[in-house]
Amino acid sequence: MNDTGSGNMADKAAKTISVIFHPLLFPVYGMVIILTAPTLYNFIPFEVKKLIILIIMVNNVLLPLSMIPFFVHRNMISSWSITERKDRNIPLIMSTTLYIITTIILFRFPIPFFLKSYSLAVAFLSLTAMLVNFWWKISLHSIGSGMLLALVLVLSFRMYTPLVWFLVPAMIIGGLIMASRLQLNLHNSGQVWTGYLAGFAGFYAVALLFQ
Repeated sequence: MNDTGSGNMADKAAKTISVIFHPLLFPVYGMVIILTAPTLYNFIPFEVKKLIILIIMVNNVLLPLSMIPFFVHRNMISSWSITERKDRNIPLIMSTTLYIITTIILFRFPIPFFLKSYSLAVAFLSLTAMLVNFWWKISLHSIGSGMLLALVLVLSFRMYTPLVWFLVPAMIIGGLIMASRLQLNLHNSGQVWTGYLAGFAGFYAVALLFQ
C-alpha cells in the first residue's frame, strides 16, 4: 500500500509539473523573464510589455488550445492528451505556423531586437521539433526547459548581469520537468536529454546569430 501510495503521489506531482510547464507556456515564461529581469529590458513601458505578452498568449497558447477539441472531433488526433507521436504532427504544424506569425508581428514593432530574436528562436525550435517528430518522439517539455536555461544565460551575458535568481530556478525546473516525463513513462531518457540539449543549443545558436 505504501509503495502504491508513493507511486500515486509521484505521478500526481509529475502530472502537475507537466501541466504548469506545458510546452505552450514556455514562450510566455521566457518573455516574462526578459521583461522582468533586472536589465535594460525591464524599463520597457508597461503597456508595451502587456501588449507583447497578450500577443503571445493569444497566438501561441489560447489559439492552439482552442483547436484541440476540433482536432479530436474530426479524428485528426486520437486523444486530448496528445501523448502519441503521430498525434503531435498536426498540433506541431499549427503551433509552428503561429510562432512564425507571432515573430512577423513582433518584427514590425519598434521594440529591442533581442525580443524579436527571442521570438525567432522559439519559432526555430518549434520547427525543429515538428520535423524531428515526423520520425522520432522528442520531449517537447524538455526542449522548452532547455530553451529557458539558455535564455537566462544569454540574457545574463548580453546584459553583463548575474541573473542568479533566474538561473538557479531554471536549472531546478529543468531537472523536475525531465524527471516528471520519465516518471510518467511518456519518454525515455534519450528523448528527454536530447530535447533538453536541443532546446538549449538551438536557442543559444539562434540568439548568438541574431544578436
